[in-house]
Amino acid sequence: MDVQGQRDLLLLSEVERNAHLTQRSLSSRLGVALGLTNLYIKRLARKGYIEIETVPPNRVRYQLTPQGAAEKARLTYEYMDYSLAYYRDIRIRLKEMLISVGRLDGRRFVIFGTGELAELAYLSLREMDGTCVGFLDDERRESFLSYPVCFPEAIGRWEFDKVLIADLDHAPAHEARLIGCGVSPEKIMRLVLTSLRKASADVAHA
Repeated sequence: MDVQGQRDLLLLSEVERNAHLTQRSLSSRLGVALGLTNLYIKRLARKGYIEIETVPPNRVRYQLTPQGAAEKARLTYEYMDYSLAYYRDIRIRLKEMLISVGRLDGRRFVIFGTGELAELAYLSLREMDGTCVGFLDDERRESFLSYPVCFPEAIGRWEFDKVLIADLDHAPAHEARLIGCGVSPEKIMRLVLTSLRKASADVAHA
């Protein structure tokens, strides 16, 4: 699924959920400028997916058409299919990276991140008999997946063999931060995706 399909699905879903939503709220959800959001809405209207109705006093109401509902269903199925393929690909990449370390039994890993990729990394570690020491995150929280969470600057309190960065968007900055905290570069691991996989990751986080 490309970025345009992702945005169409989000717009159609938001219109179905709330007919009185504003372009400003849609702009915030999409993460694009207000003017660009207006163009997206007009494009969907031209395709017959939504109807735009002006209601007093000077307000606009959006209505999903039967054609729009059918398109939303098609895009939802396409996104689900894409998501399964994407996560399968990430799991394979994670396992390939962990295999490169050698035998994991007894190896202690710290995972940087507490998102979906961190969960996938944790599952991959468990499947390969690696040991998770804990998670690093800037958000103050006591635990994640029943493991302790600390700020990156506090990593020195743990004994570990490797730090696995589970954040595709900010991996270089996290790596530099860890090095600044005294972690040896040889102990840091992160996924390096091809441009195609990186584009897929961008869509998944759009």
